Amino acid sequence: MTKKRIFLGAMILFGAYLCYLAYIFILSPKTNLQSIYLIPKDAVFIIESEQPVDSWGRVSESEAWNHLQKNDYFSELTENIQKVDTVFKNNNKLFEFFDGRSLFISIHMISQKDYGIFYVLDLKRIAKLKLLKTYLNTLLNNHYTLSKRQYHNHEILEVHDRNSKETMHMAFIKNQLVASYTHTLVEASIDQYQEPVLGRNLNFIEINKKVGHEDLFRMYVQYNYFDDYIKRFTDKSSDWVKRISENLLFSGFHFELDKNSALTAKGFTKISSVNEYYLEALQKSGKAKRSIPNIAPMRTALYISYGFDSFAKFYKNFSIVQQKDPKRFENYQAGIEKVEQFLKIDVEEHFVSWIGDEMALLQIQSNISKGKNDMALVLKTNNSEHAKTNLDFVLEQIRKKTPVKFKAVDYKDHQINFLSIKGFFKLLLGNRFDAFDKPYFTMIDDFVVFSDNPNTLKSIIDGVVEGSTLSASREYKEFSKKFQSESTVFVYSNIPVLYDNMYALADVVTKKKMLKNKDFIICFPLVGLQLTPEDNLFESLLIANYQNVEEVKKKAQFEERVVSITKNQNPVSGEITDAIFNLDPIYPTDLSAKLFSRKYANGNVKFEVDLRDGHKDGRYTQYYPDGTKKMTGRFRNDEQVGTWRYYDQEGKLVHKKRF
Repeated sequence: MTKKRIFLGAMILFGAYLCYLAYIFILSPKTNLQSIYLIPKDAVFIIESEQPVDSWGRVSESEAWNHLQKNDYFSELTENIQKVDTVFKNNNKLFEFFDGRSLFISIHMISQKDYGIFYVLDLKRIAKLKLLKTYLNTLLNNHYTLSKRQYHNHEILEVHDRNSKETMHMAFIKNQLVASYTHTLVEASIDQYQEPVLGRNLNFIEINKKVGHEDLFRMYVQYNYFDDYIKRFTDKSSDWVKRISENLLFSGFHFELDKNSALTAKGFTKISSVNEYYLEALQKSGKAKRSIPNIAPMRTALYISYGFDSFAKFYKNFSIVQQKDPKRFENYQAGIEKVEQFLKIDVEEHFVSWIGDEMALLQIQSNISKGKNDMALVLKTNNSEHAKTNLDFVLEQIRKKTPVKFKAVDYKDHQINFLSIKGFFKLLLGNRFDAFDKPYFTMIDDFVVFSDNPNTLKSIIDGVVEGSTLSASREYKEFSKKFQSESTVFVYSNIPVLYDNMYALADVVTKKKMLKNKDFIICFPLVGLQLTPEDNLFESLLIANYQNVEEVKKKAQFEERVVSITKNQNPVSGEITDAIFNLDPIYPTDLSAKLFSRKYANGNVKFEVDLRDGHKDGRYTQYYPDGTKKMTGRFRNDEQVGTWRYYDQEGKLVHKKRF
């Protein structure tokens, strides 16, 4: 055989090899599979990244992530992600191999209290050479064993960790690598890949197309399974979680993390066609600038704003969209007509006509009602005089048609009235407003504020009088600038204040858990969400500001007024002074009540006083813990009058004072 023939043969073989490579990478049928097709249909959250290694590096090195990793619960939550991170860091070649390929991570509930994490990695066309499958063998050492099994014509590789006793299950489906520590998720992926559910869902596809790819990573939420996920943390049903699951379909966000660990998520949300209707009505009703922070207290824990071109437009759209459900719309109309006929009022004329372009729900930390979640509904007026005239007419009709007799109460030059129309706002605007069953209300500047607790109104009035409002808060103003000034839905939460509200209402067991995790809750002190209509979707913006928890604790999130106590206000060493008759103010929640009292921990009455229109008016009696009379006197128009008497525990009169 001549050298020429040898050379020619080698060239032919080399050419054949090049043709083979060309066929593999260029000419062979493109049967690549999309990663999303392999994600089991019951995913609650889906995370997607085009640069998973780089993105993970930025997240894992951030101050916020390192702080959260100190928390036992968060560490447990991210345990599976940490395992993958460990594999990456211990195998640099594999680490480099993953980058530049699309990675999906999804979370699924696999039992009532447990979840599983599922991974899909797009290997592109290199999967045909099965290089990665060969490379996996190099990862194994004495701590791991590799086994194989067949499932529906697919080979599942199982890598068992002898130390942790856990097994990672992997399978190659065309150009995709799927993996999970939960074998049922890998099997579910194999079962559905020819007939994908999530990847062919038109609502998901619509969101997926809008989200874009220029970012750190993307996350999708499937709300149909959101309530199942929340049940993992609590056995108590949550009304707001139920509403989210029923009213929303999908959200998609792309995330960015800045150098200060502030997390910004921009994306879109698709609402359900079967919802409480006000979301769909809002989507069709425009947007407005936010102005309610002008009266919302600085101690506001939660501010949910609804904006529209006009409330009249929203109310019209709200009526139209309800007609999709004829029976429900009929009940809605019947309820409105019943109120109108009984009170001889016109809802559109006496309510709708004066409401402006924003309404909001507030949850505040009251400096009056300790240990309670104070809720308020605020309606911006388009004409405050017009609003007052119509509300006065409605109040007069209530006085004529019902036995309710309530005289307006003045508080710091603001009049507090009682709107005795049971369930009116729930009837008018849906279940979201059922917290305002028989509300009191007051007018502050261009706003009408409603609450079932009159002390909430007093607390809001206090904030306005003292200039302690959200609009006066530097932190709120700077945070608000990160959002568009106009929106349809805007949610602002001051997490430290919200934490205090929740802690005050929690039982002993829950309080212990909250205290243990406080530093990991309040480290994102301000969180905001904005929804703005775009076509049939809501453009969505979520921002969470991370801050060093010690800095959060140093900041005064709100001013809490404390009644100062001096030595001459209490009898010391037997010395009795007139200061013993100085009494703390009271804040009755029922302004029509005839009596107000407080009790000691042992159940005995501490004091009781007669009331008139929410003010102290009549007899006052104070007792020692054993029930012995301590002090007596009288009030007239909230002021002490006549002779007041103070007794010792033996019942002997030791001091008296004339007012």
